[in-house]
Amino acid sequence: MHTLRSSSVATLAKAVCKLSPRLKSTAGRPSAPLGSRFLTNPDDVFKHNMWDHVQWTEEDKENARQRIEENSCTQIPLKEQGKFDTDACQYWDKFYGRHQDKFFKDRNWLFLEFPELLPPGAKSEVTNRCQSDQQAVLTTGSSTETNKHHRSPDTADLQESCQKAVPEKDDAATQTATFPGQHASFRILEVGCGVGNSVFPIINTIKEKDAFLYCCDFSPRAIQLVKDHPDYDDSVCHAFVHDVCEENTSMPFPPRSLDVILTVFVLSSIHPNRIQGVVNRLSTYLKHGGIFLFRDHGRYDFSQVRFKKGRCLSENFYTRGDGTCVYFFTKEEVHDLFSNAGLEEVQNLEDRRLQVNRREKVAMHRVWMQSKYRKLYPPSAP
Repeated sequence: MHTLRSSSVATLAKAVCKLSPRLKSTAGRPSAPLGSRFLTNPDDVFKHNMWDHVQWTEEDKENARQRIEENSCTQIPLKEQGKFDTDACQYWDKFYGRHQDKFFKDRNWLFLEFPELLPPGAKSEVTNRCQSDQQAVLTTGSSTETNKHHRSPDTADLQESCQKAVPEKDDAATQTATFPGQHASFRILEVGCGVGNSVFPIINTIKEKDAFLYCCDFSPRAIQLVKDHPDYDDSVCHAFVHDVCEENTSMPFPPRSLDVILTVFVLSSIHPNRIQGVVNRLSTYLKHGGIFLFRDHGRYDFSQVRFKKGRCLSENFYTRGDGTCVYFFTKEEVHDLFSNAGLEEVQNLEDRRLQVNRREKVAMHRVWMQSKYRKLYPPSAP
């Protein structure tokens, strides 16, 4: 964390001023309620908790590179690294045992960022309500989940394309197999659901909409907390313990049966050598035309920069004090990850923000990745 000097604020404001007209004039990042807070006056930096679409200066980039080079120069010995992979479930189980459902806040921003989570016909109704609720939050100047409030580009176009997509007929396996949610016309899977911070906003939205949510986590304690929640409803949701890194375990639904897969700050907790295999396997459960939604940590984020020496496992991969791990992605890595799984890019963003602690008068550069990749339809027969 560093104090934001007036000179750096001026440089930052100048960069954002140049960027703002370009964003508003292209299809890349249109003006939106949650993505239009531009820092144009250096004197205003401490008026809000977060500034959007922040362009880094070369000095910012070099400072981040130096800090990361310093904190990763000494890596944990290989013979000590294995436990962070093999015992990952235990570390996360202890995490949820210690924090219960009090650590993360519910992700009520999901439907603005990912309208694809909504069944056809429900998008406009819920999106309008979310925009109204989030605008009220902005009016008060408060934020409940500072690293999540970011408006997706081309949301209207994505909604339209989803509504126009030709529905895929269920495969024979889907028609004949008996599994939870088999009669729903719209099915979602959240991987790494934790204690349900995405689950319950989704459940409360898809009720009575012919939709079904599956959610899994490899922490038995987290899944039990989900099932014990008063909003848990097994008529629209099936929560189950599952380790997506295990290659020979099956899901409680057949391949090509899902419309949406959601991973929010999940893939970064997996060893980098195993992430591709996880995405490959998960993608087999998507219908043709189904979409994979991804949000996670980005390279040079403040949380990477502030790691101390001795916490690095490998390049851009670290372990926290509680034994949980985190990887920091680049835009190019994300694209390769999903493209190699046979998915087509719909969106691949690097979300750069300036997060401000107004009381301490300090600012932090935040970087998150947000992406959407679709499973292609097979080519038509000649």
